[in-house]
Amino acid sequence: MLEWLGPLSTIIIGLYAGSLLTEGAILVPYWRKMPAEEFFRLHKDVGPSLFRYFAPLTSAAVVLAVLVAVLAPDGMMLRWIAAALCLSALGIFFLYFQKANAGFANHSLSSDALKIELGRWAAWHHLRTVLIIGAFGCSTFAGM
Repeated sequence: MLEWLGPLSTIIIGLYAGSLLTEGAILVPYWRKMPAEEFFRLHKDVGPSLFRYFAPLTSAAVVLAVLVAVLAPDGMMLRWIAAALCLSALGIFFLYFQKANAGFANHSLSSDALKIELGRWAAWHHLRTVLIIGAFGCSTFAGM
């Protein structure tokens, strides 16, 4: 089973990493330059769409990485590291992004507070992206 599950996990983690890179390189800088009222108007439509995209992708990456680590033969430390990195990125969602995204959705921030929060959001997003790129690297090298 590992002969196809390992590559599938690597592909999904790679898609997740690429999606996070795209969001961080294209969307986040754009959001940070917007006036608050425009950001909140846009977030009303884009926020739920991003959640519908990222929730299953994140879940699939975490579940597959953990499953592959559990099924891997002894000595496959890279698979365990990939799983731990995916779990860490998921944990960051619950520690920070869930509340921050809710704040964006209910427009509970002033213009000044929004700029500060988007800066914080970008920093947490960068950390999450680095973790998933690391998971992708570990998963890739584990499959070689």
